[in-house]
Amino acid sequence: MAGRTRVSQAAVAALCLLLAALVGCGGGPAVDTARAEVQSLLDRRAEAVLDRDAAAYARTGTRDGFDNLRAVPLADWSYRLTALDRTGDRATAAADLSYRVDGHDRSPVVTARTLSLSRDRDGRWSVESDRPAGESSQQLWDQGRARAVRGERSLVLGVGRSEEALRDYAELADRAVPAVSDAWGPRWARSVVVLVPETLEDMAGLLGSPPSSYRGIAAVTTGATGGGPRAPADRVIVNPDAFALLGDSGRQVVLTHEAAHVATRAHTSAATPLWLSEGYADWVGYRGAGRTPAEAAPELAHAVGRGEVPDALPEDEDFGFTGDAEGLARAYEGSWLACRMIADRWGEERLGAFYRAVGAHEEREGAVEDAMSRVLGVTPEEFTLQWRDFVRGALR
Repeated sequence: MAGRTRVSQAAVAALCLLLAALVGCGGGPAVDTARAEVQSLLDRRAEAVLDRDAAAYARTGTRDGFDNLRAVPLADWSYRLTALDRTGDRATAAADLSYRVDGHDRSPVVTARTLSLSRDRDGRWSVESDRPAGESSQQLWDQGRARAVRGERSLVLGVGRSEEALRDYAELADRAVPAVSDAWGPRWARSVVVLVPETLEDMAGLLGSPPSSYRGIAAVTTGATGGGPRAPADRVIVNPDAFALLGDSGRQVVLTHEAAHVATRAHTSAATPLWLSEGYADWVGYRGAGRTPAEAAPELAHAVGRGEVPDALPEDEDFGFTGDAEGLARAYEGSWLACRMIADRWGEERLGAFYRAVGAHEEREGAVEDAMSRVLGVTPEEFTLQWRDFVRGALR
């Protein structure tokens, strides 16, 4: 009996050693190390990106995407694992990718990614794919090999474009920056990041919207309104199809308009109506272009010629990209003339002060009324009447 007791205890001890990784002899499940292993894998993958080390990158799994990133000047690149759905030797990871473009982003751009993983016989995890998560927008390098061109005041990143073509964008952006500073003042980043995708569909992919939303729109600027000095740099995203239809002067107006959005972003808030933000950007864009009001506002000029002077300043919904193209054009043109009227009658400095005063409010209600009273000395009703007369006189 004593011998059988000793054998039984030994068997129990051996079983504990055998199953310790799964259940533990003390009771309760053992810690699953997969999350730590996957995070370590992503850390090594990120380090390989920053080191431009293709071999180290390949040791973490597929090397898809590595060559697409080679030309992008990165200051930081890291993953933070947020969830792991594991089934045996396969897993799907959710992670936040944080990166900074060197010389432009003062804080990281953060975007959600989904990674497919597998584990080999030796227990090593590797990445099989890395793609935008769910409704997240694409990054430029998701669309192909990115090429980079640095201007004096700009960085242009493009896919499917020659260096010469991207250099043309850099020259436009380099001219736009001092033009904006001359109008707005020097207290902004004074540099722009321009993304040039290959097609309209690719532009929409970068914005996470259907292509129909941007058909005919030459460029848009993305960024967080009210962002402080530590915010990531805004991106000017070009629609290559629409941009190609413009002449040299039109292209310069577009890039200067978008650079104005970059400059004013920190003073643009939920209180800022689109007629002011878009009108101001157009005013800066046309400021040195030498165009007459009728040349810069052809749709509104046609309407005024028919006796159709707008009754009120454009509403935010008038700027919807999917609406009537002529109505959208008139909204931009009327907004530009509102800002031009302020610059002409109250002075350019007062126009900038008015913009800042509106954006300083936390809410839309009362923001324009208060800024008009304090900066311009008029009521919204008086301003609208003056604007209608200005539109009629400028476009007659």
